[in-house]
Amino acid sequence: MQLAKVCGKATATVKNDALTGWRLLLVQPLMADRKTADEFPQLVIDELGASVGDIVMLTTDGASIREMMKTPASPVRYAVLGIED
Repeated sequence: MQLAKVCGKATATVKNDALTGWRLLLVQPLMADRKTADEFPQLVIDELGASVGDIVMLTTDGASIREMMKTPASPVRYAVLGIED
């Protein structure tokens, strides 16, 4: 799991069928100090309703993402697992 800051929303006119109905967010992964950027921004799916500026917890666990999406095959690598209060 990793913390990230939501930078914006994404819209795709053409996408994999498994992504239909899912919100796409652009997030910037953060280092442990919660201020320094880590890696490049990532595209993630979100079902919790995170907003721009929120700090979110990401997962890269394929099994939990497949369970969340209720599909045996998913093109998704990152998903929002929680939103910081």
